[in-house]
Amino acid sequence: MDPISLAVIQNGLQQVCNEMDLAFVRAAFSPVISEALDRSDGIYHRDTGALIAQGELGLPVFVGTMQFSTQAVIERARDLVPGDIYIVNDPYLGGTHLMDVKFVKPFFHQGRLWCWLANTGHWPDTGGMVPGGFSAKATEVEQEGLRLPPVKLFKAGVLDQEILAIILSNIRLADQRIGDIQAQAAALAVGEQRLTGLLDRYGADVVDAAIAELERRASRQMRAAIATIPDGTYHGEAFVDSDGVVNEPLRIAMAVTKSGETLSFDMSGSSPPCRGPMNSVIATTRSSIYLAIKHVFPDVAINAGTFEPLRITDPEGTFLYARYPRPVSGCAAEVSQRIAEAVFDALAQAIPERLFAAPAGTSGNFALGGFDPGRNRPYVMYMISGGGYGGSPLGDGISNGCSTIGISKTTPIEVMEQRYPVLFEQYALHQGSGGAGQYRGGFGVTYSVRLRAGTARASMVMDHGVFGPPGAAGGSAGGLNTVQVRINGADYVPPHRSKDQDIELHAGDVVSVSTPGGGGYGDPRRRDPAAVALDFTRGYYSEAQIEERFGPSGEGG
Repeated sequence: MDPISLAVIQNGLQQVCNEMDLAFVRAAFSPVISEALDRSDGIYHRDTGALIAQGELGLPVFVGTMQFSTQAVIERARDLVPGDIYIVNDPYLGGTHLMDVKFVKPFFHQGRLWCWLANTGHWPDTGGMVPGGFSAKATEVEQEGLRLPPVKLFKAGVLDQEILAIILSNIRLADQRIGDIQAQAAALAVGEQRLTGLLDRYGADVVDAAIAELERRASRQMRAAIATIPDGTYHGEAFVDSDGVVNEPLRIAMAVTKSGETLSFDMSGSSPPCRGPMNSVIATTRSSIYLAIKHVFPDVAINAGTFEPLRITDPEGTFLYARYPRPVSGCAAEVSQRIAEAVFDALAQAIPERLFAAPAGTSGNFALGGFDPGRNRPYVMYMISGGGYGGSPLGDGISNGCSTIGISKTTPIEVMEQRYPVLFEQYALHQGSGGAGQYRGGFGVTYSVRLRAGTARASMVMDHGVFGPPGAAGGSAGGLNTVQVRINGADYVPPHRSKDQDIELHAGDVVSVSTPGGGGYGDPRRRDPAAVALDFTRGYYSEAQIEERFGPSGEGG
């Protein structure tokens, strides 16, 4: 196929996914989708479920997991007709946590099943012990919410009211979920229309051939990138603060072996399965490695071929291969980022010029559920927080960046104040949180939110509250995640630092959170004195922090 036609079809497939993304965002009811962008859309192979294309606005962690959930649907699909849509959120069937609800739709062209269209949306609640689903103390998956195997929610385009009734009877704010359900289905309908137009224009056989060629080229690109890494085995590690139930760290032991044009990953030395919700299902574990390598080699095209040279040994017997009924609410948002961090740590030994200090590495999951007396209705507010990126040989890390696993962002505080009975009294950079280095880490954020009326329950599943994001090449770790709750004038700090649930709040109580900064890169005493002075002038560090981290009066060298 000539390169111009190939490029046009490649971009056409990408545009189909982008339009699905935009339709989903614009129609969704929940701010976590419409404002925070916690969702993804893609096109998947008709027989294998392998990734063909994904929207540029989709979360990278879903690149791998949506392949596996589509495969689970393919294995169970029966009597398909146009308009069918399967719903699934079972973590053990290629999922993440229960809040990530996937819709999978068979796409027919001229009467033939041609591919699958799929999307994922983070629902603000799927039932379970606590509003929002982030139960820090769950010891089995049933405590985290409603688990759905692949079932046809739409049959020939008609919403099955009986299945819908089962779903809505088991989640909070049931009357508000129908908006997200219809938005998710509408996004797939847009994809169906746009993909039909693409196939009608170029021909299904031509597009099929282009997809196969794009997959081959992505594999060659990734192999060429891997070839630049020296042969050898490199070891890295990362730590999860605790599982939320047992207050002990969980270790990820990562061995990366480069041989020729392949990379192999072995995590068998990691901690065993844990009691709390920080277990990771295998689909998320694999996807975390995929996204880590994509961070290292961002120019490689993204489709199933991208992952072909990556060999992952399933970490049986560790907390990175969760089986039923292990709780998993922290896997996608938190453990995934520790896995990526361990990959970065290992490869920094092999290709330090391409690597960077660790980013904040937590999504800062904070949920507040209660009753709003002003509107006379219940609510669930879910909030994602940004953090600092690590410094690198190219410069300082950015501040308040999105998490390692995606492009999700904090819902604007004006939107949250409008929709929920809360008031944000502070939203600022987390002073001093950037790890010191020749190139310092970026800064996390500090926010304080006051409950204005009624009562509520606060829950959070965060990380890096005990172990800060590590520095690289002599740089210092980034600042820690902290949580403090002022209840009736008294301060409360969670025993697990940044994981807790069911904290009862009344009007006037305040939750304050500071997110981690990124690690520093290089010897802090080699930082340009002018840059140190500018950091101080801008209030990024206090005078005492400047003295401690960069030397007397910040005089680098």
